[in-house]
Amino acid sequence: MGVQNNSPRPSPRRKSTTLQHLFDLDAKSASDSKTIIGSQSSSSLENEEILSAISICNFIFTFTDPSECPTQQELKRQKLLQLLSIVKSSKKPLHDQVMTSLISMISLNLFRPLPPPSNPTYAVDFPDDEDPISTFSPLWSHLQLVYDILIRLVINNDPKLLRGYIDNQFVVNLLALFQSEDPRERNSLKNVYHRIYSRFTFYRSSMRKSMNDVFLHYVFETERHCGIRELLEIWGSIINGFTVPLKEEHKLFLMRVLIPFHKTKGLQGYHRQLAYCVSQFVQKEPVLGGIVVRGILRYWPMTNCQKEVLLIGELEELVENIDPDQYRKLALPLCIQITRCLNSWNSQVAERALYVWNNEQFVKMISVAMEEVFPVVVEGMEKNLKWHWSKSVRQLTENVKVMLEEMDPVLYSKCLEEIELRESKANQAELKRKEKWDRIEMAAAAKHQFLQPQHFMCVSH
Repeated sequence: MGVQNNSPRPSPRRKSTTLQHLFDLDAKSASDSKTIIGSQSSSSLENEEILSAISICNFIFTFTDPSECPTQQELKRQKLLQLLSIVKSSKKPLHDQVMTSLISMISLNLFRPLPPPSNPTYAVDFPDDEDPISTFSPLWSHLQLVYDILIRLVINNDPKLLRGYIDNQFVVNLLALFQSEDPRERNSLKNVYHRIYSRFTFYRSSMRKSMNDVFLHYVFETERHCGIRELLEIWGSIINGFTVPLKEEHKLFLMRVLIPFHKTKGLQGYHRQLAYCVSQFVQKEPVLGGIVVRGILRYWPMTNCQKEVLLIGELEELVENIDPDQYRKLALPLCIQITRCLNSWNSQVAERALYVWNNEQFVKMISVAMEEVFPVVVEGMEKNLKWHWSKSVRQLTENVKVMLEEMDPVLYSKCLEEIELRESKANQAELKRKEKWDRIEMAAAAKHQFLQPQHFMCVSH
């Protein structure tokens, strides 16, 4: 009995505290479950709202059909703005169903048949700062927002996550849109395509190949494509990121694609972007300068003075980065072409060629091979001073002549003597030729007189 009386018993107060604690836990658990359910419900409602907006944006307006309702067009624009705001502000990845529907909506709006070219037989004669083809699309008020949504998706989401939605075919379809004649669309495309290239590293190789195919088709087959300028801008950034030494694939791109670009009729429309791409290669590996210079000389225009002016400027910039070990090999072919240009009857071409002599690096190249170069250059200078119609060209030629004489007076005088000797021989040869023709004419006349009486005698018999 003593043992039973002294055994510890649970305190009633302690028991009630434990029960209260359990009740509190149970209440908290119920509250948390309600919060989770409420959160899930809210998220579900938000997704449904986004999907509803996407479904409205799936309807395509032409903006040319009179039956289309302006109110519905504005509603779609407002929904696109709403989607853009959601994509911009979203701090977590969108739901799979939402992302799938969103990419599908973007594809439906962007990947459309482009209208036929406004001028199928155009030839580009525009400088770099003018767009040769500008046909503004009536769809732009909607397309602009679709492009903004796409670029925000690319920037704000993990490329590995987007890979399941933006596949290789999607990228190929984007490239095809560079044929659009609307410069605003091509600019947006350039930004999106470049972003995809920089972030989706697993697509880079295929994207380069696809762009190369476009370039080759343009250069060697059609010479018509609206987006060459924008694609070359993308390539300029890509080349800038190449590591040294350059891969063989990249060198082949320079030789087989970029250099042949100099022969195209539309060169004036994208020469600045092309020259930047080429100069990037030569800056990274100066030994490529020789290949580039010879390639440009091979494709030199025969009758297009504007292209000649552009190419003279490009050659002058290339000389700044060429490997000095190649100076001797390149000096003569380069000077032959520059001399032909300074003898051009087009004053712009002649003046631009003469201004090259103000370039210290070019003069340094010439000084390496003066014995080979001076005879060609001096003859061109003297021809200009005697025969060129432009007073400004003759004045510039005189200035260059003074500079050359200061470089090597003896060699210049020797070249003049050789020119005079050649001219003297040419004059003597001309006199001999004339005398020979005179003798032939006299002999022919004598023979004619000799045969004429015999002819009359035959007739009389």
